[in-house]
Amino acid sequence: MKVVTAEEMRRCEAAAVVEHGIPALLLMENAGRGTVEAMRLHFGSLAGRKVVVCTGPGNNGGDGLVVARHLLEEGAQPQVVSLVPLAGLKGDAAANRDRLQVLPIPMQVCQSPEDLPWLERLVADSDLVVDAILGTGLGREVSGFFAEVIRLVNEGSAPVVAVDIPSGLDSDTGLPRPLCVRARLTCVCGLVKLGLLQPPGRDYAGELAVVDIGLPPEAVARAGIALELLDAAAVRSWLPVRASAAHKGTFGHLLVVAGSEGKAGAAKLCALGALRSGVGLVTLALPQGLNAILQAGVPEAMTLPLPFSRRTFSDADHEALSAASEGKKALALGPGLGQAEETGRLVAKIYGEYALPMVVDADALNLLAGTPALTVAPPAPRILTPHPGEMARLTGLSVREVQAERLAVAAEFARRQQVYLILKGAATVVAAPDGRLAINPTGNPGMAAGGMGDVLTGLLAGLLAQGVAPWEACCLAVHVHGRAADRLARAGMPFGFLASEVAAEIPAAFQDLLASH
Repeated sequence: MKVVTAEEMRRCEAAAVVEHGIPALLLMENAGRGTVEAMRLHFGSLAGRKVVVCTGPGNNGGDGLVVARHLLEEGAQPQVVSLVPLAGLKGDAAANRDRLQVLPIPMQVCQSPEDLPWLERLVADSDLVVDAILGTGLGREVSGFFAEVIRLVNEGSAPVVAVDIPSGLDSDTGLPRPLCVRARLTCVCGLVKLGLLQPPGRDYAGELAVVDIGLPPEAVARAGIALELLDAAAVRSWLPVRASAAHKGTFGHLLVVAGSEGKAGAAKLCALGALRSGVGLVTLALPQGLNAILQAGVPEAMTLPLPFSRRTFSDADHEALSAASEGKKALALGPGLGQAEETGRLVAKIYGEYALPMVVDADALNLLAGTPALTVAPPAPRILTPHPGEMARLTGLSVREVQAERLAVAAEFARRQQVYLILKGAATVVAAPDGRLAINPTGNPGMAAGGMGDVLTGLLAGLLAQGVAPWEACCLAVHVHGRAADRLARAGMPFGFLASEVAAEIPAAFQDLLASH
């Protein structure tokens, strides 16, 4: 599914109306009807429930008027509270006002501070509140009376349903302007707005339900939208196919280069992520001093203790590693390597010379940052998986600058360096060297703990070893990794779960994905 800015959404809707002859009134009708359907799915039967529908100017307010009509058809008790004079509504919003005036739905105007106590009592007595005050066309700071109403709605105890986007949220940046409605459910009209996926917007939006408003696929395709949402429908088809006659050799052999004294856990977690990906075989290359620990800790993986690497990797073992890479289908490089100078020399050789698809993470990224190795075109695809701090070191930007422009920074780095890039964090970004760009909605704050990235590196490299193409492997890995953590959160562990527990949930997350259609 495409993710859009406000301007891109306007282009899609204009194309639907002008080029495909779909009345704008029908798009509004579909938005309102679909919102009520989503409310019923989320909250159960709406019959008998008191619902306050707060409306404002423009099409978002018009959507709210359609919502009120369909709530009445569901047996609910809607009441419309307009923050602008009803007589001043224009176009499709006015048409839906006229439809409501012949129905038994109370419509009242609330325009002054003197009305706020009455509205507060109404909200307190309601079962649900619908926010249709300000939509994606917000071009100013929310202040004055509108700000007071938003504050009142947020302070109430009734769950809030936002139509398209919480009022006051910038639909492109995800920033409140300066405050916005905090919704339990946001019913997104047509296409997901970028601001709903980026922090802090995703926290204000609550759960997202995408409402089909009838946009023709051709209108969306011609709008030139680059950003994709990695939902289940987008990534499901990229799962590796497993024939009944398959054996371990069918699903590839992965070489993992990870670990150093004090960081054996990172190597173990990377190997666990790889094994849970469904890869056929994993060989874990490591310093000699870690062999006994990891042989016992990950019995499903083979180990390759290197003769010249005692506590950390040495470039004296380059030839041994090069020989070990023969016959492998992919390589994972970086978790727990440490920052020794001799390790840095080895990492540069592996990155620049090995003709294997490669995932580069953690210490390997820090060792490569600012070195000539990154500027030389490698002989096979490279996937870099930095968190914001590592991305700052790779680019020379501050962490604040990286986080302020995550999509642009990731896209530019992937294009310039001709690598695939996964910029980790809330709403993980995936960028390809050819300009493809995606954002991942799975995952939760419980993942803010050590070792999660090591598991992702192993999972991703394991998919590469199974023959999944780099772009598809990136998108599938970040989605499944987040989905595995979401399973733990839904099971009653909002935080405090371990990276190894996320690895253990990966097969079930794959099954969820297969069953999701």
